[in-house]
Amino acid sequence: MSNDTMRTIEVTEFGYSDVLEPRERPIPQPGEGEVRIAVEAAGINYADVVQRQGAYPGGPEPPFVPGMEAAGTVDAVGPGVEHEVGDRVVAMVGNGGYAEYAISSESRLFDVPERVSFAEAAAFPVQFLTAHNCLHEWGGLESGERVLIHAAAGGVGSAAVQLASDAGAEIFATASTQAKLDLASDLGADHTINYTETSFADEIQDATDGQGVDMVLDGVGGETFDESLECLSHFGRVVAYGAASGMPGSIDTGTLLFANHSVIGFHLGQAMARDPARILRGAPTIAEIAENADIGLTVGARFDLEDAADAHDAIQNRETTGKVVLEP
Repeated sequence: MSNDTMRTIEVTEFGYSDVLEPRERPIPQPGEGEVRIAVEAAGINYADVVQRQGAYPGGPEPPFVPGMEAAGTVDAVGPGVEHEVGDRVVAMVGNGGYAEYAISSESRLFDVPERVSFAEAAAFPVQFLTAHNCLHEWGGLESGERVLIHAAAGGVGSAAVQLASDAGAEIFATASTQAKLDLASDLGADHTINYTETSFADEIQDATDGQGVDMVLDGVGGETFDESLECLSHFGRVVAYGAASGMPGSIDTGTLLFANHSVIGFHLGQAMARDPARILRGAPTIAEIAENADIGLTVGARFDLEDAADAHDAIQNRETTGKVVLEP
């Protein structure tokens, strides 16, 4: 590899994880308002898997370098930038994070405290901004409300459990194994349910004397979304932020009408493109509580950059908890 090129992982064509291949690309140069990050850790999101499969609406076409978030040090800056070379940062880069260097707009940078590792920092932007906006900006969570969080040991789920707990909510958490349920409990969940062994809707109705929960965070879709509607109290709402099952949920508008239920959609990338100020409104609060160690940035697994395919497989096979990161 020459001094002008860097190691990356490219999606060479849509397909299974074996389409993630190591490639060399020219080291990018920052433009006006941009910084270049020497990447120490790149976050992996389920959206990366869906983009790789070619099923992500409006996603990039191959060949492309995936990776929505990258943490490391600033090593070059463009005109009009306040950050300096050497600053520790994490950024929402859109794509391009699976590489030794990544370009980010300064407006999408977050400073990384010294006590926070780069791997932990890579667990921050997508997961915590999604969780915060679903709970607060879109969901309007209030202290004392009951909230059901699916996939509570995953990236967004583990962030949501912590933020909901910090907000004073009563938390019901679902996951597929006892180890994942134990993690959710450690993070602040009040009730845990193994959805592979029982109906979570029945469990919630029993635990709440038939009243249900005020809010559901659902990134699964399909049957999980359908059953989630059965868990809602009168005036309850579901915030749908993904469809990891590969299937959308279905809505009976008659039920919505007579129970005064709400279904709210949230997509971080689309919302960021249209109203970044609203999306980033919670960033200072999240950064402050992270710096004060009031929340944990849960890194579940670390993979070398060249092992991106293995990392994707682990996520798809539900073998991971917390955030999965690549380290160049």
